[in-house]
Amino acid sequence: MIVVFLLCVVAGMPASGQIRDVCPTCHRDAKCDDKPDGSGKVCNCKYGFVGNGITFCQDKDECQIGAMKICGQHTKCHNTYGSYDCTCLSGYNPSNNMTIFIPNDGTHCQDIDECRITGLCGDGGRCRNLDGSFECSCQVGYQVEDGTEPFHPQRDKASCKVVDCGQPASVEDTVLLSATGTTYGSVATWVCDEGFIWGSGHNTSVCGADGLWSGPTMVCEEVDCGSPAARPHSQMLWNKSSRVGSEVVYQCNSGYHNVGKGNVSSCTTAGQWEEPPVLCQETLCGSPPLSESTEHIWNGSTAPGSTVQYFCKTGFLTRGGHNISVCKENGQWTPPTLVCQEISCGDPPTVPHTGQVRNGSSTPGSHVTYYCKIGFNHSEGNNVSLCTINGSWTKPNISCKAKCGPVPFLANSEVVWHNRSVVIHRCVDGYHSWRGRSVSVCGSSGTWQTATLRCIEIKPAISHVHFLNEKCVHWKAEKYEEDSEDYRVTYTGTRDYQRSFRDEMKQYLSSKAEELKLCLLLLPATNYSISITALSSRFTASITTNTSVPEPPVPVVYYREFETPVPTLRLTRSANSLDPISLYQVLVLPVEGIMVFDCSSPGSTDPLSKNNFSSEYITAQILIGQVGTQMDFTVGDGLYYGGFYNAPLKKGRTYYIILRAVSQWKTTLKSSCVLWAKVIGTSYVLMVSSLSAAAAVGLVAFAILIGYSCMWLFKKT
Repeated sequence: MIVVFLLCVVAGMPASGQIRDVCPTCHRDAKCDDKPDGSGKVCNCKYGFVGNGITFCQDKDECQIGAMKICGQHTKCHNTYGSYDCTCLSGYNPSNNMTIFIPNDGTHCQDIDECRITGLCGDGGRCRNLDGSFECSCQVGYQVEDGTEPFHPQRDKASCKVVDCGQPASVEDTVLLSATGTTYGSVATWVCDEGFIWGSGHNTSVCGADGLWSGPTMVCEEVDCGSPAARPHSQMLWNKSSRVGSEVVYQCNSGYHNVGKGNVSSCTTAGQWEEPPVLCQETLCGSPPLSESTEHIWNGSTAPGSTVQYFCKTGFLTRGGHNISVCKENGQWTPPTLVCQEISCGDPPTVPHTGQVRNGSSTPGSHVTYYCKIGFNHSEGNNVSLCTINGSWTKPNISCKAKCGPVPFLANSEVVWHNRSVVIHRCVDGYHSWRGRSVSVCGSSGTWQTATLRCIEIKPAISHVHFLNEKCVHWKAEKYEEDSEDYRVTYTGTRDYQRSFRDEMKQYLSSKAEELKLCLLLLPATNYSISITALSSRFTASITTNTSVPEPPVPVVYYREFETPVPTLRLTRSANSLDPISLYQVLVLPVEGIMVFDCSSPGSTDPLSKNNFSSEYITAQILIGQVGTQMDFTVGDGLYYGGFYNAPLKKGRTYYIILRAVSQWKTTLKSSCVLWAKVIGTSYVLMVSSLSAAAAVGLVAFAILIGYSCMWLFKKT
């Protein structure tokens, strides 16, 4: 039994002869101060609050006395809990550039000069700053639109628009030359119309601020050129008009002709006649005209009526036309129409089996020399032909006869073309040319220069190709001479079980031998296609071979031991591995009853069979294409891998996990194994309830004897 004694003391009741401490009774918005007379403590509300300091302290609204009194001019006052703050009215900003302030540091609201902002009043607007605001008016040449002056652009929606005078009015006898625009300050320029000249006044007009054009004051007077000027040895044809565009035509007197650039003068807009281009000169014909391929007879006179007689030069014949030229009154000779044609014999005659030597000319006196072509002899006759004055060649009577006899014969060949002096040979089917010349020529001595072509029976350049020991390719070379032959050997390898795999190589060999061998660096378990090309004969032979399957390399793993029945294991594989592994198999071996493990053992495919307690079984099969560079695998996850069931491991049992690498190609299968992990049997938990102490101690002793660890759970009911 527990006895509790309580000693109760009432708070706030001072003992006899003690000073009362009031500080704990102060309001939360109050502070405890010493009394001025030193007689104790007193509760006073904090700054910004009013009240008795104990039961209440309420916020003091400082803004009641007015914003101007507490914050200053152009301000707004904002009461806050226990204090206040100030802001400036629109159009003003605080002198300390702080949006909210308390004027205890001398901060005040000063006017904002809005006119410092360029374009505030818009195009043509003029800004005037006011206390706390601004106003706009229009510059000269602009007028207010949608409002009156002054205006506020945001409040009144008004703006300034440039004054537009419209199109300038037309002026009598003038033409508008140019105008810079129709708005204020634009300038229009006039010129006098055609046929008029500027007499007086200004020719410009300006758009004013009142929207009206000023001027122009110009006066245009009609043009009068007066009488045209006379020219020597000429007379004028004129209708007596002297206005702009009027014309006067000048004609030279008899015995004179115009050598100027024209005979017309016009009245210009400047009020003057153009300088007459006419120039009348006494008529003389000068030298008579030249006529191609002719000569002439002339007494040297150039006066009108003089004549010149033309005739054809030597080597030319007259083919018609007039041969007299006469000097006319206009100072021009009449052109002669005499036609002279050069005497030409044309192409010289051809003679069978001959060639020609000539200078290319076919005029009278030219000659051609003939010679017999190769394969023919000059037996008789004249070998020269002349071009005569009547335009024909004399006939040569040279005779050329063949001299080399029958066409020469080459073994295993045939003639594809020939004439009496040249023969072209080629090899018959089944033979090919092996060096030498294929043309026979009839020489100047009367004998054939026989072709040196050799026709050799066609045989394959490469034969008897075979492969030995999965390394070296052998072949026989067919050669016609002792020269070296260059060979190119290319081979390509693929794998049925590794689609991305491709092995391509190329090697060169130069040899004079007839039996050749070249050893290649071939990879195992691969289908190879090998091509051998003799480069000079461009002949290619091919062969295919398959390399055998070796023992696969032992997988690289890290052995680990687990106590969990679902361990996760990791396999690392090189990214560029060329090993011929087809697939991986994961085998589970119960420790009980296992004496020796054979890597080539097929293993059970049914982990749930009655015999799996004492024999290994395959729990997963994974193709090489699904592995990549790293593979994580969880044993006993209850899923299927490659058709094998990854059965959960039984609790309390110990297993070995084996990883087997398999190389399988066609009918051949080879494998290698590595111990991947050991899974140690899991512990049992014995739940004991409602047992006597003696019984519990007995069970623990029993568990220790059988090798299990125990965990007791007690619960008292």
